[in-house]
Formats: sequence, C-alpha cells, structure tokens
Amino acid sequence: MSEGDSAGDSVHGKPSVGYRFFTRLGQGWYIVTYALGIYHLNLFIAFLSPKVDPSLMEDSDDGPSLPTKQNEEFRPFIRRLPEFKFWHAATKGILVAMACTFFEAFNVPVFWPILVMYFIMLFCITMKRQIKHMIKYRYIPFTHGKRTYKGKEDAGKTFAS
Repeated sequence: MSEGDSAGDSVHGKPSVGYRFFTRLGQGWYIVTYALGIYHLNLFIAFLSPKVDPSLMEDSDDGPSLPTKQNEEFRPFIRRLPEFKFWHAATKGILVAMACTFFEAFNVPVFWPILVMYFIMLFCITMKRQIKHMIKYRYIPFTHGKRTYKGKEDAGKTFAS
C-alpha cells in the first residue's frame, strides 16, 4: 500500500478534512444531548398537564373531572404550557445545545449507552405516571377528532349526520 491508500488519508499522509470532520462528529457531546432530551421531556410533560392540577382540587373521592353529561359545567382543557411557548422553548433549547457544542468543556467522555437506557427508563416512568393521572382525572389534552354539541338541537345527531 502506498502512503495515501488507507481510509481517510490524504495524499500527504495526513487525515483529510472530511475524515477529521466526521471523526469529530462521532466523538460525543452525549451530556449535551442528554440534557436537551431531559429538557424536552420536561416541556412535553408541562404541555400535557392542565393549568390547574385536579389532584390539588379534590372535592370527592374520585376528584374533579371534565363533564360527561349535558347538564354539567364545561371547563375546557387549558394547558400549563401553551403550544406556542412549548415550541419556542424547545427551539431555544436546541439553539443553546448547539452553542454548547462549540465549547470543548461540554464534551465530557461518558459511556453513552447508559445515558440512553437511563433516558428511556425515565421517559417510560414519567409518561406512565402522566397517563395514569390523565385517566384518573379524565382529561385528554388533544382535541383531534372530537366534536362538541351545542345543546338540545344537536342531541339526536350523530357523527355521520
């Protein structure tokens, strides 16, 4: 083999710019990525949570819930973190994480599979708790596909009519 035949070597025996770039990309920044993931998980939980926590306002054994009958008071689902603020904060988090990659101090050597497994475990536990809370207090933060009826004139109508 000649001097420039090995992978990533230039004609003069030094690594090429492309090889150095992709080697540097594969180096790490796992702590920055992990912190960004935890921050996004926090934002997502705040996005799914109601502004007023029903568990703090328990009146009966079941606790308060959204109305299920026509004569009950309608209280719409108001998020703790509105959608625009969610996306705005997520974008700012990404920009801060990208800025952190310019500083070598944040490139802490860690065994990344442990961070990935810990994040997956934390995500599953947190989402399980959030879903149980949503089921217990009967609130659904998504409105896709729902249809509301205005009153007695809509009482006999179905989704097909």
